[in-house]
Amino acid sequence: MKNLKAVILLLLASMMGLAAAVYAAGWISQQAKIASNKVVVAAVDIELGTRVNPQMLATADWPSASIPSGAFKDIKDLQERVVKTSMQRGEPVLESKLAPVGTRGGLSAVIAEGKRAMTVRVNDVIGVAGFALPGNYVDVMVNTQRDRRGGDEENKQISKTVLEHVLVLAVAQEAGRDDTKPKVVSAVTLELTPEESEKLDLARNVGTLSLVLRNQIDKVTVSTGGITKQQLFGEGVLPLKQDAVARPAGLQRKSFRSKPNAPSGDCVEVIQNGTRVLNCF
Repeated sequence: MKNLKAVILLLLASMMGLAAAVYAAGWISQQAKIASNKVVVAAVDIELGTRVNPQMLATADWPSASIPSGAFKDIKDLQERVVKTSMQRGEPVLESKLAPVGTRGGLSAVIAEGKRAMTVRVNDVIGVAGFALPGNYVDVMVNTQRDRRGGDEENKQISKTVLEHVLVLAVAQEAGRDDTKPKVVSAVTLELTPEESEKLDLARNVGTLSLVLRNQIDKVTVSTGGITKQQLFGEGVLPLKQDAVARPAGLQRKSFRSKPNAPSGDCVEVIQNGTRVLNCF
């Protein structure tokens, strides 16, 4: 009898545990269906300026409470759209990351409204040793010969910052912004306003350009007057005269004791007991 009661209790406990497990599984499944929606995500890594196609996209379940603004639910809504920023695999595709409808692929798709793209030649020095990468910001400096003022040759050569906080769109033919490894290239493409494009075009034709890398979050502009060669080495410094050269102690300069109207010819200076005598023949 005791064994029978134990068996009955064991069976009852097993049945209750099984029922609880089935109920919990059903409840979890139901909650998952209610709390998630399909969202279009990138199936592969997509570079900026790329025209997307269905093979690059996929749908994934996304928590309903945290679906980002501008997300898409159907892949068909993204036909012929171009991304204006790089996307990683599994990242949701958002309207803010796409170029306007009808935009063609390529670098032109990532240029901000009202801006222009302009390319300048660089080398390993001008290009900040290859650290001027897409997505970084630079200042543009020019070294040139300005118009002569008053015949002062020292003030003719000048170095001056002509553009500040300029976005680097691409280096050579690469516009990807995910790589941080320096790349020494021969050309850099910058994003400029129309007025800045005119300045850069004039600057690269009248002098030598240099790119100055700056902090990405530093947006403060500093107005400078440039620097000339005379200012660089110290303005107003006069060359030393022979009379300013230090003389040995006790050897002070005195007037020559020479005869008036001394005849011209060969002369010999004799120094004796701190006195100089000029003898001419």
